[in-house]
Amino acid sequence: MSISTQRGDNGYTSLIGGERMAKSHLRLEVLGCLDEFNAALGLARGLSQDVEVGQWLKTIQQKLFAIGTVLATPSITQSMPVAITADNVAQLTAQVHHLEATEGILLNWSIPGDLPATAAIDLARTACRRLERWSVRLQETGEPLEENLLPYLNRLSDWLWLIGRWVELKVAE
Repeated sequence: MSISTQRGDNGYTSLIGGERMAKSHLRLEVLGCLDEFNAALGLARGLSQDVEVGQWLKTIQQKLFAIGTVLATPSITQSMPVAITADNVAQLTAQVHHLEATEGILLNWSIPGDLPATAAIDLARTACRRLERWSVRLQETGEPLEENLLPYLNRLSDWLWLIGRWVELKVAE
């Protein structure tokens, strides 16, 4: 078996269940952004020397696989569990508020690049924002999205910014 099936050579790809879709479709743009975001998180995790941060990022990566499965499944065949729940959004919101309470974390804006790991986290944050924008575009075409996806992505990019600052504060101590 080979990953090079050559079935995509004509500009179409298969979704879960076999439905073919043009690679220019907005749904595939969203899936591509999701893939880039996951890769950026992997880079950040690989560069992070903080075990706790690495585990947090890996947990997010695992959640992104669930989101990708839902996005790659045509709505007419979707019968899988919801990837993002209201509880997921609430937990992330609570983490944002917890991090915001860290003394000194909101003193200054940050220019990416002070540390390799935080530069990678900031890169992942911008990939998350791009994924959010393309998801909005997809929804605007009438394509259904999970109701909690956009709030989750919005909160996740906030969380990533704060995680970058939190790591920088820990290193400065």
